[in-house]
Amino acid sequence: MKISFLASHGGSSAKHIISAIREQVLQGFEIGILITNNKTTGIYPWCKEHDIEVLHISGKTHPGNEDHTIKEALKTVETDIVVLSGYMKKVGAETLQAFSNKILNIHPSLLPLHGGHKMYGDFVHAAVLQAGDNESGASVQVINSVYDEGPVLLQCRVPVLAGDTVDSLGQRVRSVEGELYLNALKKWQVDNFKI
Repeated sequence: MKISFLASHGGSSAKHIISAIREQVLQGFEIGILITNNKTTGIYPWCKEHDIEVLHISGKTHPGNEDHTIKEALKTVETDIVVLSGYMKKVGAETLQAFSNKILNIHPSLLPLHGGHKMYGDFVHAAVLQAGDNESGASVQVINSVYDEGPVLLQCRVPVLAGDTVDSLGQRVRSVEGELYLNALKKWQVDNFKI
């Protein structure tokens, strides 16, 4: 199974998965390409330094046909699964259709709680604290055309502690995301990639 990635910023989940594949912690997978919509972020030079094929595809580089270009790039390298790693754009309809039920995302809450449009990163952690939740966590899901409404493959829970701030809760959630993504990929592999 070939995994390719879409990332916008640091790509910490992509780095974790790529390292796990290379170290044979995650077996049965190979690395495809990483596509970023932001060439100035940390993931772009990291890919170059680690011999990962990386493409910069955005509305600026491909006005009007960004979605088509992403889909074709993923198909060209024979991608089986697409992993989102902090990808801050909605995946386009062409790409969604071409990789139906084959695109995974990680969200920093226990979905369906605190999901949806503009619910990412610190906005999610602030919402958890404001709601008075006693736990939070992360969810790996198969995406569809609606933000954070696809089927959840796996979740990991973390406590919300007295005195938590957006930053401290965010750090706790981020600390489990890499392993959660690996475990979700392993589970999905055992389940023959069915949802």
